[in-house]
Amino acid sequence: MSIEARGITKTFGTFTALQDVSLHVPTGELVALLGPSGSGKTTLLRIIAGLEIPDAGAVLFDGEDATGRNVRDRRVGFVFQHYALFRHMTVFDNVAFGLRVRPRPVRPSRQGIRDRVMDLLKLVQLDWLSDRYPTQLSGGQRQRVALARALAVEPRVLLLDEPFGALDARVRQELRRWLRRLHDDLHITGVFVTHDQEEALEVADRVVVMNHGRAVQVGTPEEVYHHPASPFVYHFLGKVNLFHGRVEDGQVFVGEIAMGLPGDAAPDAAEAKVYVRPHHFDIDRKPNGRGHFRARVVHINPAGPQVKVEVLTEWGEMAHVDLPEERYRTLGLGKGDEVYVSLKEERVFIET
Repeated sequence: MSIEARGITKTFGTFTALQDVSLHVPTGELVALLGPSGSGKTTLLRIIAGLEIPDAGAVLFDGEDATGRNVRDRRVGFVFQHYALFRHMTVFDNVAFGLRVRPRPVRPSRQGIRDRVMDLLKLVQLDWLSDRYPTQLSGGQRQRVALARALAVEPRVLLLDEPFGALDARVRQELRRWLRRLHDDLHITGVFVTHDQEEALEVADRVVVMNHGRAVQVGTPEEVYHHPASPFVYHFLGKVNLFHGRVEDGQVFVGEIAMGLPGDAAPDAAEAKVYVRPHHFDIDRKPNGRGHFRARVVHINPAGPQVKVEVLTEWGEMAHVDLPEERYRTLGLGKGDEVYVSLKEERVFIET
């Protein structure tokens, strides 16, 4: 089922949480609402669910206006960050709850409920824990129970509010890969909220980047990461270096690195902001014919496949460079070394 939000605006007192937000989620797509705290992503999710009513705009399911429908009529499955499981109920009873409280005419039989619950617990790989209580489970297991409970009522859409935010990093990585595989199997339309850039880029089919109550860019993970629409998007999606480049003869210079001005830049601009990701830099021991700036190594973190090198530029600012481990070993870098930093790729965002 497709989801469409048209011109959604929502205020809480004097605070505007959403400003004229529009979004279309095609049937079967998994979309991430990504942004910092206070950007409006959870408010938008709750409006789609029917837990909040917009001040203006409409929510449509499969082209039909659902703005006035209550939560039950919308048939959405909602997964909260902190599980919201019933502590006094077993895993089985938690998953079965939504089926048991249905009106009698549409309530499955006792055996039908049992079959449905056990099928879902097998799907989330927890059928062997059906008689346990939430306090006897790990955080990752509890979140999978919450997901099974949301799926039990056969929702038309699945909504998740920072579903892995309360988990440690390793469990979070495992669960988001599992969620992607589960979505590929079920093909249910889904929207999830996250402030974790890596999570959004890894799991979602499309990413909606939000800031100050607006959707500032919508696109595939590749589009929003490699073709950011604004300095905010570029800076928010991963680590970035910011330089104040000088403008001369239609070009921007950072040290001796020259880059062309964007087409909409003012021709008489004296300075431009240049954004460069750490892995788009390279380091050499001596000039190699490419544009560069001189720097001195002040710190090295060699842990992991990417070696993180912090350098002090010739004009006195810090810059961060990520090198492949093999490149780092070849260079034999040490603290205090004088080096030349150049661009491997001119993927920069310039704001004049």
